[in-house]
Amino acid sequence: MVIVIDTTMIFSLLLGKNFKMRDIFFDSQNEFFSPNYVVVEAFEKKEKIMRYSVLLEVELYELLYRMFEKITFVNENLVSSENKQKAYQLCKDVDEDDTPIVALALQLGAPVWTGDEKLKKGLKAKGFNSFFEPCYKKDEKGSA
Repeated sequence: MVIVIDTTMIFSLLLGKNFKMRDIFFDSQNEFFSPNYVVVEAFEKKEKIMRYSVLLEVELYELLYRMFEKITFVNENLVSSENKQKAYQLCKDVDEDDTPIVALALQLGAPVWTGDEKLKKGLKAKGFNSFFEPCYKKDEKGSA
């Protein structure tokens, strides 16, 4: 399945607390795409991620490397003006910063995997319902 992944999910995976989410991410049947700017955001938030991650620094870098290998990063200039405009209209009153994620999802005809509930709620209110929402059950320790 083709899925557009946003930074909230990448950060969640890097925190290392949710192994079921990581299994879904590394499932060979799932193919992930994201705009190029996500790489920049990951490096901008590196210190915060390291502070809250349960992983050791070397494990964090290894996981980030493996994740970036699995994600196809797309130059935002390859997304049509029409899809950028549609995405802007959907995001402008919710969170304009997510416009490239939604534009890429429109371009690829793919769902968005996000942990941003405000974004989901705002987009759903405007008729955008294309979200990847896998079910993960809580394990015995209480983490999903």
